[in-house]
Amino acid sequence: MKFNTKSSPEAYQFEGKLPLKQALPLGLQHVLAMFVGNLTPLLIITGACGLVGSSFDGLQISLLQNAMIIAGIVTLIQLFGIGPIGGKVPIIMGTSSGFIGVFNSVASSMGGGIIAYGAIMGASLIGGIFETILGFFLKPLRKFFPSVVTGTVVLSIGLSLISVGVNSFGGGNNAKDFGSVENLLLALFVLVVILVMKHSKNAFLRNTSILIGIVAGYIVSGIMGLVLDTTAVDADMVEYTKSWVLNWDKVAAASWFAIPEIMPVKPVFDMRAIAPVLIMFIVTAVETVGDISGVTVGGMNREATDKELSGGVICDGAGSSLASLFGVLPNTSFSQNVGLVSMTKVVNRKALATGGIFLILCGLIPKLGAVISIMPQSVLGGAAVMMFSSIVISGIQLITREPLTARNLSIISVSLGLGYGMGANPAILSNAPQMLSLIFGGSGIVPAALVAILLNVLLPKDKQPVEKAIEMDEASEETKEEQTV
Repeated sequence: MKFNTKSSPEAYQFEGKLPLKQALPLGLQHVLAMFVGNLTPLLIITGACGLVGSSFDGLQISLLQNAMIIAGIVTLIQLFGIGPIGGKVPIIMGTSSGFIGVFNSVASSMGGGIIAYGAIMGASLIGGIFETILGFFLKPLRKFFPSVVTGTVVLSIGLSLISVGVNSFGGGNNAKDFGSVENLLLALFVLVVILVMKHSKNAFLRNTSILIGIVAGYIVSGIMGLVLDTTAVDADMVEYTKSWVLNWDKVAAASWFAIPEIMPVKPVFDMRAIAPVLIMFIVTAVETVGDISGVTVGGMNREATDKELSGGVICDGAGSSLASLFGVLPNTSFSQNVGLVSMTKVVNRKALATGGIFLILCGLIPKLGAVISIMPQSVLGGAAVMMFSSIVISGIQLITREPLTARNLSIISVSLGLGYGMGANPAILSNAPQMLSLIFGGSGIVPAALVAILLNVLLPKDKQPVEKAIEMDEASEETKEEQTV
């Protein structure tokens, strides 16, 4: 299957009148690029909260169903706008993976369960409102978020997620067969397939490499279930089903059509969740500014306007609050789709809108959500290791957009060393005031972001790149040697 992205010049115009037969495949290409990433955070966080097993099957399917519908709705709002909400830019919206580290920390500190997930929803509701307000005042705030700050934050997000991906790689923390040979080989197989597809000469295969890898993982895990033992006995001589086994009974029990349920999980307002999540909404606002700038520069050959940036961030916040009412994690701009726009130059609003409509239709089919919900953690881990590590690289790319001055190096090193280090090792805050532990403990993202923002304000400007300073020092030393001779 090959999508023709050069069939009409209208495809390269945001408001171009593109025929549906050309718009549809271009929109589906965007959906395929983000489909798995849109649902992965939900699978990880429901797992971290312990909302797995037969007693939570219905809830998990409902949440996955809602995640697709909300992503489609918020994408359409971002494309067409409703008053000040929406930047009217070629952006695909979806469930953010940037919050995984913080939400994982919240689930751990609150002991998991439906209450912890409700606290995540409550914090997301408030945080979304907070980001919406930030969007209205974006212009005067932009100077506080240069690429060295946003890059450091994105880098810390990637670092915090790598351990989450590796845990899934082994089968998931709660799996009784965690780290088994079957789990490791299955995850490794998925990773290898993704790598092969990622470096294919076919653009479509490259853009859908994550999806292809996961589908391949499903097929292999199904074959494994036919030729290997699907059960084992734990240390207490209790039989259990291995974590890589596909539970098709769950799919069979799901209906073909259902209307989304509002508030499947009641929001809980707890400062242990609200404090760190509010900081993360500042971070995600910065990321959205970067993504909108990326599509306008890469796909439209111009800088984003203040109105586009403001509307885009407002849509981020409002969309996240809407998502929380449906039990879904915050919705933000999807960076992989920004890369797809930059690569293909296809910015047509109608094409992207067909992708948003397709997501809504998928969300009305619970069976599809059930198929995704039975994904073995090791299959997810094989893809997550690749996805999360790429976030680290994105952070590095952002940091290196500007010269590495002594000032910028100080911001990066202190933010990662003190900020990320402190958050990644919360025991250091065990005797600190509770509010400090709430904000800084458990996740390195929030403290790293705060330290980076603070240092960017306090440190004096230094425009000389460190490489140039080293060269000048070396030249000075050579001159001294010549004078001595």
